[in-house]
Amino acid sequence: MTSTLPQDPTLDEIRGALAPLLAGHAAFDGWTEKAIDAAANETGVDADIARLAFKASYSSKKLAMDMIDAWIASVDIEMERHLPAEKLTEMKIRERITALIEARLDIAAADKEGQRRAIAIVAMPQNLPRAARIGWRSADVMWRLAGDTATDFNHYTKRMTLSAVYSSTLAVFLNDESEDYADTREFLARRIDNVMQFEKVKAQAKGRRENLPSLSRFIGRLRYPAR
Repeated sequence: MTSTLPQDPTLDEIRGALAPLLAGHAAFDGWTEKAIDAAANETGVDADIARLAFKASYSSKKLAMDMIDAWIASVDIEMERHLPAEKLTEMKIRERITALIEARLDIAAADKEGQRRAIAIVAMPQNLPRAARIGWRSADVMWRLAGDTATDFNHYTKRMTLSAVYSSTLAVFLNDESEDYADTREFLARRIDNVMQFEKVKAQAKGRRENLPSLSRFIGRLRYPAR
């Protein structure tokens, strides 16, 4: 991932420019201020200002999670650049979701060690609620890019399911040494199959419910028979 800065950048712009570089440096320095310093040096940003850009919105106790959060957000942005709407509209929904997940993996492929260190931090009990929110956000980005407009209960189940699919696929990916990540792609294909089958069953169940007679109407007719 690349990063550029405008002239006279704001702290938010500095954080956004440094975020894509953090995982690469975290492989050596951990998710610490040292990784921020290294990313700042790479982009020509003053280290003190770079640290301020991250510390401006969180405490030192949350620094690692906030760095991880910022990096994942940068992957979300880069994923959308890789797969703009005009590309996705040519695909079926299954192909869109598969392409989006594979794009995320390709974007982050060079930063496996940084991701492994991130997972160790994310898995800490105190970080699980925030990790769930971050996963939800990425799943929401993917579904929206895929064209999902659901506003009912499906809106939530789709995002929970996709978050679980991506998390399990990422775990396989980080230990995958097969050529062109063939094992990961096969695993992802199986998981997507499961999701599509689940969505099909849900749709069939919904159709059956809609065709069932209404209990309230039935009771109403017993009380007030039609004339």
